[in-house]
Amino acid sequence: MTTTRKIIHCDCDCFYASIEMRDNPALVGVPLAVGGSPSRRGVIATCNYEARKFGIHSAMASHTARVRCPDLIIIKPDMQKYREASALIHEIFKRYTDIIEPLSLDEAYLDVSACSVHQGSATLIAEAIRQQVKDEVRITISAGVAPNKFLAKVASDWNKPDGVFVVEPDQILDFVSQLPVKKLHGVGKVTAQKMKALGITTCKDLQTIDLETLTKHFGSFGERLVNLSQGIDDRAVKTSRTRKSVSVENTYAKDLQALDECLNELPELEQKLEKRLQDIHGQYKIHKQFVKVKFHDFEQTTVEMLSGELSSENYRSLCLEGFERGDNPVRLLGVGIRLQPLTEALTNTVSENQLMLTLESKDIGDE
Repeated sequence: MTTTRKIIHCDCDCFYASIEMRDNPALVGVPLAVGGSPSRRGVIATCNYEARKFGIHSAMASHTARVRCPDLIIIKPDMQKYREASALIHEIFKRYTDIIEPLSLDEAYLDVSACSVHQGSATLIAEAIRQQVKDEVRITISAGVAPNKFLAKVASDWNKPDGVFVVEPDQILDFVSQLPVKKLHGVGKVTAQKMKALGITTCKDLQTIDLETLTKHFGSFGERLVNLSQGIDDRAVKTSRTRKSVSVENTYAKDLQALDECLNELPELEQKLEKRLQDIHGQYKIHKQFVKVKFHDFEQTTVEMLSGELSSENYRSLCLEGFERGDNPVRLLGVGIRLQPLTEALTNTVSENQLMLTLESKDIGDE
């Protein structure tokens, strides 16, 4: 196990909502959410802690959130403002290291192993970052400090909001033992349910299960579970992330009842997609096109095909196939492309499995 790294996971506290409260002090202390309109099937992107007391959380339907809290203030996202704040925060990160792995606008890993500032103490560096973000950006950020990415990410959530939590190398086993298995990277609801059926609810439980049994129930992921349950994670902080897909989607205030209505929406979606592709022009090659359809009953399907260019006719064909799979009114339509980096496309070194990984970009609040 690698214990020489000093990793900090920084995570802004209710980022979008914090920016809105910063810019409008009247919003401080009242239930606030950033997201789409309750009358247009919007969803909550984030909310402040006052709103969370009512059980409101990200990805919740705005209508449901308003029912839970009639006084909830919902503000439409201002992505440009959030990007500007994120850029300022990243400038603060760069004072301490160039090894930064952004996960989103408000979240990043930092490897400060080689930083000599503050006597090389990752804890002091995290505290300094927290204070500088508060002073210069005027929002709060929480941080986790640990020998690896997995532990740092868990730790950043330990003293939220506006806190720092440190996991020293000699504290790893004690810290991990108390963690619920749902905190493990890659463990979703289905896997957690399978573990619960086996009597596994914490990492301490997981530590008692042999690799053969875990492999039997969870395949190749079993070995990863063994490592995580012991706090082992040798992943390096990556300074660049390869985008695997770009997509846009829209949830409609009124269901699209027929195929023709769906087809009529495609040109607008294609225009939005083309605009997004301007930011990565010359860096990637189009590998596939796909269409996502979510029906009135919330069942959804994605249809894709090999394609080296943006073709409206392909999107129409994909939309037809997707619509026929459900043959129900449609609440959401999305179009997108799978990408292949140009350098990898030229050398043909990218596997099909890698290309199928998805990192979607979508309009927050439209769904």
